[in-house]
Amino acid sequence: MPAISSSKPYRIGRSKTGLGLFATQKIKKGTKIIRYFGPMLDSKNKKHDDIDNKYLFEINNRWTIDGSVRKNIARYINHACRPNAESDVNSRKRKVVIRAIKTIQPGEEINYDYGTDYFKIFLKPIGCKCDHCEKKRAKKRAEARAEKLRLKLKAEKKAAKQAEKQAPKSGKKASKAVVKASKSKAASKRKAGLGSAKAGPHARGTGKPTRTKASRTSPLSRRRAANSAIANRASST
Repeated sequence: MPAISSSKPYRIGRSKTGLGLFATQKIKKGTKIIRYFGPMLDSKNKKHDDIDNKYLFEINNRWTIDGSVRKNIARYINHACRPNAESDVNSRKRKVVIRAIKTIQPGEEINYDYGTDYFKIFLKPIGCKCDHCEKKRAKKRAEARAEKLRLKLKAEKKAAKQAEKQAPKSGKKASKAVVKASKSKAASKRKAGLGSAKAGPHARGTGKPTRTKASRTSPLSRRRAANSAIANRASST
């Protein structure tokens, strides 16, 4: 890690994405913080065109700064979608300076927007980790949790209403079942009572005549007995 003079208003420190550049003093809006520098690469030079790293800073269609050199402290400045600094590019002088666009307080990380092309190629695939994007993702997660909870409560409320609607129906079915069971029980008791009771020999309503000694004597025999009694009386006289 390169040494930084104590007179400089920044230091290298740990950031969310690894290393970053942090303010050690209050940096006012409009202040030129640090220069982004390194070897100049010419796009017309085939050897230069083969060089590829994440510290390349394109000035124009021809010239690009290779900021991967160790002395380039500005390479530690991270990207932010809502930055507190910006890159001030002078194409004619082929010079880039990082300048504050708002007042930066001591301890705050210095950052600037790397541009659309860099964002699409390097940051979008892995997800931007700047404070703005982190807050946006946290907000989306909170909204997703809230929506999930809302749907859950809605489903529970719907289930409760369905249970309330089904409760009277089930109560009626249960009462009908009880009445039906009691009726069938009473009917079975009546049936059991009729089958077990036996009619006596002189019971009424059985549909069968009672059999006495007199009824067992046939009418013809009674007439013969009467005739013989009359004949006996006549002979005796």
